[in-house]
Amino acid sequence: MKCGSLRDELMEVVLNGSELATPAMQEHLATCPACAGEVASLRQTMELLDEWQMPEPSPYFSARLRARMRDEQATQTVGWLAWLRRPAIVTAAAALMAVAVGLLEGAHWKADHRTVAGATTGVTVSAVGDLQYLDNNADLFSDFDALDDAQTETN
Repeated sequence: MKCGSLRDELMEVVLNGSELATPAMQEHLATCPACAGEVASLRQTMELLDEWQMPEPSPYFSARLRARMRDEQATQTVGWLAWLRRPAIVTAAAALMAVAVGLLEGAHWKADHRTVAGATTGVTVSAVGDLQYLDNNADLFSDFDALDDAQTETN
């Protein structure tokens, strides 16, 4: 048996005693001082752990623990996100956000619509914009009228 395969089952040998060890394990422990030392060291550690007694807690431990828990709970409710625990405030905040997003999207849609409608003319669509466009291009429109008159005379 090799040391690696024994180490996989080493705790079983230490905890259950050497009577559960196979003959191959017992032979390896007899011939390998490193593995035998490891088993002896683990047995000694287990004996020390068996003798160890847990210390008694302080008589005021539970009272101090409850006081610290109350302090922690008091500091948690003061946090800046404590308002999230109130459903009315959360609902109002969500409604306000929805209205704000709706207004912003509506403004973008109107701006996009005006830009698309005015893309062919190069101006935004409005009554004042239409009048300015007609005033700036009056000469051009008068030439169109002349072209219309010329087409009706030739037909």
